[in-house]
Amino acid sequence: MVRDERGRLKPTDDFLRIYLTRPELAPVKESCDRERKLHAALLENPRAAIDATRLEKLADSDAQENYRVWLRFRDRLLTAGTLESFYHQHFLDGRIDIPPLFLDQVVQVILRGLLEGTDDAILVRTAELFFRRQSVSVRDSAILLGDADTIEMYQDSGGFGNLGRMLAQAESPMRQLNLEVLSINNAIFYWMRDERFDTVLDMSVGRDAVQALCRLLEMWTRHFLDVDVVVTAVTRIDDDRWVWHLGLDAESTAILNALYRGYTVDEDRLHGIVSLFRLDFSNPAAIRADVAGQPVYMGLAMTQSRTLKLKPQNLLLNLPLAQLA
Repeated sequence: MVRDERGRLKPTDDFLRIYLTRPELAPVKESCDRERKLHAALLENPRAAIDATRLEKLADSDAQENYRVWLRFRDRLLTAGTLESFYHQHFLDGRIDIPPLFLDQVVQVILRGLLEGTDDAILVRTAELFFRRQSVSVRDSAILLGDADTIEMYQDSGGFGNLGRMLAQAESPMRQLNLEVLSINNAIFYWMRDERFDTVLDMSVGRDAVQALCRLLEMWTRHFLDVDVVVTAVTRIDDDRWVWHLGLDAESTAILNALYRGYTVDEDRLHGIVSLFRLDFSNPAAIRADVAGQPVYMGLAMTQSRTLKLKPQNLLLNLPLAQLA
């Protein structure tokens, strides 16, 4: 990737080609000649204009749709000029026609750029919350987050792929899932396995991961909105002048909305809150006049199925910025 004058990431041809190697687009044995020629042309020039009629001539209707989706994503990305502009505008427009996987991958690349050069493994692992779903468990009062896809893979196949599934179906013994909790004592080993997504975060109050998330939320806001904020972890919202809040996921949004309106929220649901935060603007002029001097409260919560999916777009869309008033 290359950066523009603001430090934002501009899509390169090689970045676009990565998507062409995915199984959804890469030709298979049954692919027709037109599909193979189209794929070869796009590998040669991933920015090439493709007429809709060319897609309609592909023999496989699934291939037609896969190319339509990718071309839509590509064209909007190139029109936006940077990954950041594409991501922000996508949610401002309220569109739902880009696969969530593509959006998560864009977030991952943006964060990789923001964290380039860091040697803080806990910070990098915490950044995975922005683009990968987490499974939540509580052990000895500790709130532990593990990568949901990794955990599901191990539960399904013991980490051995198709062979593991065969063994599971045959009720053969499987190796026990034992993911390691990341800490400053073993953080160095994260870099040997960062693409495996198999380490666990301790998100208990006061732990390093909570502080890392505060820093990431600050960085994300500054990078996209050019606004400096200070994010602090809190254990409760006890504020008679509570005027603004936002959830960092769907569940916390619903809980905070209910509490703000004075509704009773049952204890089991309240226990689903993983973290609470207070956001303060460094420059009072950046915030709307009717909210001036007041913090923004934020929450992060798990669902009833004990999963958590942070939505970083919420931070971009729901802050009371003066420039949006």
